[in-house]
Amino acid sequence: MNALAATNRNFKLASRLLGLDSKLEKSLLIPFREIKVECTIPKDDGTLASFVGFRVQHDNARGPMKGGIRYHPEVEPDEVNALAQLMTWKTAVAKIPYGGAKGGIGCDPSKLSISELERLTRVFTQKIHDLIGIHTDVPAPDMGTGPQTMAWILDEYSKFHGYSPAVVTGKPIDLGGSLGRDAATGRGVMFGTEALLNEHGKSISGQRFVIQGFGNVGSWAAKLISEQGGKIVAVSDITGAIRNKDGIDIESLLNYTKEHRGVKGFDGAHPIDANSILVEDCDILIPAALGGVINRENANEIKAKFIIEAANHPTDPDADEILSKKGVVILPDIYANSGGVTVSYFEWVQNIQGFMWEEEKVNDELKTYMNRGFKDMKEMCKTHSCDLRMGAFTLGVNRVARATVLRGWGA
Repeated sequence: MNALAATNRNFKLASRLLGLDSKLEKSLLIPFREIKVECTIPKDDGTLASFVGFRVQHDNARGPMKGGIRYHPEVEPDEVNALAQLMTWKTAVAKIPYGGAKGGIGCDPSKLSISELERLTRVFTQKIHDLIGIHTDVPAPDMGTGPQTMAWILDEYSKFHGYSPAVVTGKPIDLGGSLGRDAATGRGVMFGTEALLNEHGKSISGQRFVIQGFGNVGSWAAKLISEQGGKIVAVSDITGAIRNKDGIDIESLLNYTKEHRGVKGFDGAHPIDANSILVEDCDILIPAALGGVINRENANEIKAKFIIEAANHPTDPDADEILSKKGVVILPDIYANSGGVTVSYFEWVQNIQGFMWEEEKVNDELKTYMNRGFKDMKEMCKTHSCDLRMGAFTLGVNRVARATVLRGWGA
C-alpha cells in the first residue's frame, strides 16, 4: 500500500472514531494548495537540465504550514501529498501552532555539484517565494537537503522580502539556526522511547536495540540511547548492516562512519545481510530510514517487542494488524519523530523574537513537549479504546478539526 493510501486509511479510521461530519472529513483530507514548478538550470558543463519541483500545502487551520523539502529521484506527487498530510497531524499531536506541508525536487543530489545544487535551490525558491513565508509556510530540511540548502533558500527569499531568518528552519547556527536542532529528531525518539518504556515498567538501560538507518536520526538516536545504557546490537545503512550481540561501541562507529561514509567494514561488529536487519533478535526495533519497510512479508518474523517509528510511515497497515495480533507495541511516527519539527518551532520562535536560547533550554523544552504529547496520546487511547497509532491520529485529527470548525468552516 503506498504512503498516501495508508495515511488516508489511518485518517478515515480516526475520523470514524471521532464521529466527524463526512463533509468536514472530506475538507480536512483535500490539500489547501498543490504547487508544481519547472526548474531549469545550466549545469557546470554548459548544458541545460530541467527538474520538477513540488510543494503541497495541506492545512493551515492551526497556523502556518510546516514541512521539509527533499531532493530525491523518487519525489512524486502522491508521496509528497501523504507526507504533507502527516505533517498536519504531527504538528497537532506535538501541540505546536502549525499546519502541514511538504515539498521536494525530483533529482539525485549525489549526481549534482554543489554549485548545481545551489542554482537548483535558488530557481525553486524564485518559483515559490510568494507562496511561502514566515506566517504562511515554513520549509525545513529533509532527505537530500540540509542546513546549506536552507541558507540558500533564506538568501534567495530575502532578496524579494527583506532579511527573513524565520522563513526556514534547520538553518546553520550562524544564520539563526537553533542549538540542538541537529540532534532534535533523534533526541525526541529517545524521549519517546523512554516515555513508552516507563509506561511498561522498564527503562532504556539494558534493553537491546536494532536501528535501521544510520543517517542523522538513526545515528543521534543510537548515540543518545547508548548514553542512557541501551545496548545497540545491530545497525544498518545504505552501505550494509552490522551486528554485535554484546553491543556496538557507538562512539567508535560514529567516528568510523564519518571517515568511511557508512557502517560497512566496521571492525567492532560482524557484517550481516542488510535485508535481515528488521528481523534481528532484539527488544526494541527502530526503523529510521525509508517508509514501507515493515510489511506483510516480514511482519511475522519481527522479534522485537516494541517498534519506535523514527522514519515516516515505516509500517504498512497490513503489517500493523499482524504485529498487534503478536502483541508488538508500536510507537507511531507522527509522535515518535516529532522532535525535529518541535525544535524547528523553537527555532522559528527564537528568530521571530530575535532572542536565541541556550542548548539546555532547547533540550528541556523538547522533553516537556514529548512527555506531554505521550500523555495526551495515552488519554485518547483510553477514550477511544484504541492502540497508540489511533491514539495519535485521533489526537491530531481532533485538534485540526476543532480549529477548522472554530475558524468558521463552511461559512
